[in-house]
Amino acid sequence: MSAPQVQPAAPARSGAAAAIGWTLTVGLNIVAPILTFGALTDRGWTDFTALLVSGVWPVLDTVIHLVWHRKTDEFAVVTIFFLVLTAVVSLVGAHSARALLVKDSAVTGLFGVLCLATLFAPRPLMFYFGRRFSTDGTAESHAWWNGLWQFEGFRSTMRRMTIVWGVAYLVEAVARIVLSYALSVDAMVVVNPFLIYGTLGLLVLWTIRTAKRSRAEGEARAAASARAAAAGAEA
Repeated sequence: MSAPQVQPAAPARSGAAAAIGWTLTVGLNIVAPILTFGALTDRGWTDFTALLVSGVWPVLDTVIHLVWHRKTDEFAVVTIFFLVLTAVVSLVGAHSARALLVKDSAVTGLFGVLCLATLFAPRPLMFYFGRRFSTDGTAESHAWWNGLWQFEGFRSTMRRMTIVWGVAYLVEAVARIVLSYALSVDAMVVVNPFLIYGTLGLLVLWTIRTAKRSRAEGEARAAASARAAAAGAEA
């Protein structure tokens, strides 16, 4: 009887590169849009126009990522798709700041739907998102991540994560739509990114804990099976 394979350890990753990446993400997706909206409205810009201009910063974040890694992966494709979809949705229908906030929330809900829909694909969406944030973009780290798919525990974990992320973003979208009507536009401009990235932060923390627990359980099962096999051989 052979012992189950143990998932290989991840290749070394640059901590400085990860820190720079997260700093850019927070700065361009939370801080810069809020400051830009405030500066523009103080100078007499309409709320709608200021919101549209503020949305340029997340686009810049995506462009920097593409230039930095010099390639387009599944994560970048999904990000670009939703940025384009957000831009298109923003320009159709009612042109008001409140309508723009509602449309943006609806697009977030579509991301939740996409997560759940990929459960029927060969690999769920969180597999590709996990590869984006668990590797440094090198061929070696991508090969390591892709190789994990052979383990049943890894596959079930990716599917469970995709379900949780999909449901969470559907709930988040509904909450943002309700708040878009309940709060003033100025208040929602501040609340909106914190809801978006607060939800993301909680999901990331849950994902990290789930991944660590799943790996530990897999290693424990492999060790127990190895001990049982050794005991059987001695008998």
